[in-house]
Amino acid sequence: MHQVSLSELIPTLQVAVGPVVLISGVGLLLLSMTNRLGRTIDRARHLVREMRGLQPEDREAVVRQLRILTKRATIIRRAIFLASLSVLFAAMLVILLFLFSLLHFEVAWLVGILFILCMLCLIASLIFFIRDINQALIAVRLDLGNIQD
Repeated sequence: MHQVSLSELIPTLQVAVGPVVLISGVGLLLLSMTNRLGRTIDRARHLVREMRGLQPEDREAVVRQLRILTKRATIIRRAIFLASLSVLFAAMLVILLFLFSLLHFEVAWLVGILFILCMLCLIASLIFFIRDINQALIAVRLDLGNIQD
């Protein structure tokens, strides 16, 4: 078996830096998403406690807010899942780049597929993230409507 020299491995290291940076960036995005999920859940719990003391006619506004929060939690959960999947594909990509370099395999199509899957999951995750932000704005408009009434 051919021993891989450091000079042969350096180009692989250079190529693998891209997915590693992607993992770091998506990790920060995941941190933001999990914080949003936590705040959404905390807000829902607060509203449920608040609703117990309200009169039936005042509960409808809280129920509308809870519906939006439930929808937001579902959207954020999907965004987190897809971002996590993106990181998983990026990590697999780094491992495969090293294995292919060490074993002298030439399977560019597999590297390409993993990269495309990584990017598609990231794009879908960002779309869900934007949907959550839009839902948050809808909830704020409901709150402002209740204040103006």
